[in-house]
Amino acid sequence: MCPRSRSTSGSNRADSDDRAVLRSLFRLLVAVALIGVLAFGTTVLAPGILESVDTGDFEGPSGIGSEVTPSSDPPPAGERNPAVTDPDDPGNSSYETDVETVGSATVEDFVHAEVNDRRAEHGLEPLEWDGTIASVGRAHSYDMAQREYFAHINPDDEAPMDRFRDVDNYCRGYGENIALTWIDRPVENSETGETVRYRTAEGLAEGLVNQWMNSTDHRRAILEQGTPDWDRGGVGVYIADDGAVYASHNFCRER
Repeated sequence: MCPRSRSTSGSNRADSDDRAVLRSLFRLLVAVALIGVLAFGTTVLAPGILESVDTGDFEGPSGIGSEVTPSSDPPPAGERNPAVTDPDDPGNSSYETDVETVGSATVEDFVHAEVNDRRAEHGLEPLEWDGTIASVGRAHSYDMAQREYFAHINPDDEAPMDRFRDVDNYCRGYGENIALTWIDRPVENSETGETVRYRTAEGLAEGLVNQWMNSTDHRRAILEQGTPDWDRGGVGVYIADDGAVYASHNFCRER
């Protein structure tokens, strides 16, 4: 399925087409990365778009070959309107599939719940939702989409802690997982070989967490293996017009 994109006219059309090709190539090369408080994770998973597969009913890693149903109601993660937010936070974004309208806030709620479920399986306490941290992460996800990069260090040479301290300063430890995938297009994970097509917020959230849990460094960040003991966190998701999904999950240890 072709990505959605805005059209241009006149002499700028050729340049726009060239940028679209470069953007697509860029997004095919990256999917997941991690930065902790002190170390940069080197493990990267790259799901590629499959152009010739049967795009019948399949959804997420656990639902291939089955009928897709709309998402259930997610457990509300927490405060959606904190007193302090990142000025570059884009707010809610969405993409419409033939099953439901996938909204970024709903995906964030599901990711937060899924991460806490995985932590509980390993005897860890749940992370408290932090709306300010989520806002900083959401702004970073949006910035990656708009400036067409995928990294923890942005083009202004700002690391995750730098971006958080620009907004507030109550975390003495800070970490970040990021991911990139697509809605409503078949993708194949290069590590597992699994073919998925995310058409619901719930399926997308499960897929994002699975990407992180299947990567050693990202899993260690979630399960506090060699990291500070996190006590709060926030998830910031941005869904682009072409169905690209950028997700930032930030962890915090308060002072």
